[in-house]
Amino acid sequence: MSAVTTGATGTAGRVRQRHTEVVDVHLILLRGREVLLARRSGTGYADGLLHAPSGHLEDGEDVRAGMIREAAEEIGIELAPHEVEAVVVMQHRSPAGAPRIGWFFAARLAAGAEPVNREPDKCSGIGWYPLDDLPQDMVAYCRAGLAAYRAGVRFLTHLHEGGDTIAYDAAGPDRAVPLAPPAVSGSPS
Repeated sequence: MSAVTTGATGTAGRVRQRHTEVVDVHLILLRGREVLLARRSGTGYADGLLHAPSGHLEDGEDVRAGMIREAAEEIGIELAPHEVEAVVVMQHRSPAGAPRIGWFFAARLAAGAEPVNREPDKCSGIGWYPLDDLPQDMVAYCRAGLAAYRAGVRFLTHLHEGGDTIAYDAAGPDRAVPLAPPAVSGSPS
């Protein structure tokens, strides 16, 4: 777990630590009922697997600006702020225990626009895949984010355990846990 010692003490005198998760952004770029996916290559993480165009936030950047920047850098698509919608937020932990917060943004491909692989050193190719029949060879938490989007789930956790693989495994445990909003009755007191 990435953490910062705060100096405050918690239960039994232990020093509490605050999370310092990486924040990443993922683009659900839609063309009709198809989604654009990229095959990772040469990164040392999930190479050979499909993943949505994505990246980490830079210092001082908000999540929407980060998504717009990553879309331009990775696939050459220029998006305006009103063209991207935050659709899923996921707390994720990798099999190695690294925590992160993933923001998934949906956008429709504009008429006449065509994405290109602008990072061939990190991606061996891009392609369109049916959103309703996602491929098996995907990064597990990305596939969980796309499945949440299809199901209308806005918030979820996807916390790998130590023996899990980075790759989606249809026969493996489903680590995606939707965080359903509580039923609200009346107004707060």
